[in-house]
Amino acid sequence: MVSFVLFKKKAIMYFSIIIPVFNRPDELDELLLSLCEQTYNKFEVIIVEDGSELKSDKVAGKYIGKLNINYFEKVNSGPGLSRNAGAERAQYDWLIFFDSDCIIPEHYLENVVIYLTDHHTDAYGGPDAALPDFTTVQKAINYSMTSLFTTGGIRGSKKSMDKFHPRSFNLGVTKKAFDSIGGYGKMRFGEDIDFSLRLLKSGYKTALISDAFVFHKRRSTFRQFFKQVYNSGIARINLHLLHPGSLKVVHTLPACFVAGMAAMLLLSLIYPLVLLIPLAYSLVVFIDSLIINKSLKVALYSIGSSWIQLTSYGTGFLSAVWKRLILKKGEFKAFEKKFYD
Repeated sequence: MVSFVLFKKKAIMYFSIIIPVFNRPDELDELLLSLCEQTYNKFEVIIVEDGSELKSDKVAGKYIGKLNINYFEKVNSGPGLSRNAGAERAQYDWLIFFDSDCIIPEHYLENVVIYLTDHHTDAYGGPDAALPDFTTVQKAINYSMTSLFTTGGIRGSKKSMDKFHPRSFNLGVTKKAFDSIGGYGKMRFGEDIDFSLRLLKSGYKTALISDAFVFHKRRSTFRQFFKQVYNSGIARINLHLLHPGSLKVVHTLPACFVAGMAAMLLLSLIYPLVLLIPLAYSLVVFIDSLIINKSLKVALYSIGSSWIQLTSYGTGFLSAVWKRLILKKGEFKAFEKKFYD
């Protein structure tokens, strides 16, 4: 149990946990079970069924009496607007958003309360990690999304915490701040970055709570991972048009990687030794992942996930540059794909 010392400075905090779900009852079951094991239990759970064919009503029903739970269904609109629908039903001052494919460590809420007791912030985010029983693909994807050699290691970094952009798989925000900016926008991809940018523009403070991590399953196949990250590359240009100045040099690196590798393939027709460069990169990824994950299989899969992460984001980014910046197409006219595909 949480010690009395934790609450000396402030009253007990209450949280509204909001979870949009689409065709993922098994994953939701694991998430709800992890919430039952929290060492801090002052919270409600709001489950938003976003037009699923494979519904989670029976799973939610299992936890009535174990959790303060509210389940409701709505027509499909994507995760952002589903989070808004959940927030409308929230009764507490702090909202916490989790993706349905997350598992929450038992001390998560306790760590959040400890941080918020000693620090003022209007919103926070936390990093993600992989559990030992995750699949090899999920561990490899987790590596590629957090590695120095793919994303630059910026996810979950303590750098620039005053400008930290919380991601919606693990995000807390005061209801006051959420309501004042109108919640999430209509974007289906990059809606969490849009949300964070609007928070910062409105003068609200964000923070990274490094101890408030979640175990994030992400996508379960490389094909799903490719589509997810490809859409993230598209979203970065959409965000650039919505928030001029938000596009940074680091966001262009995967596109440079794609262009550079394509140039190397062409050059290899004349100078075959050029292919040693991508081979060297793959070797570095393999060794780094082997050190981190202590598994030869995960290290081998990490080579594939890292190449997918960089090439899918880079090609999505370049596609959006062509369609949105050069051809001047509108966001939904150019990209009519569902978030959950």
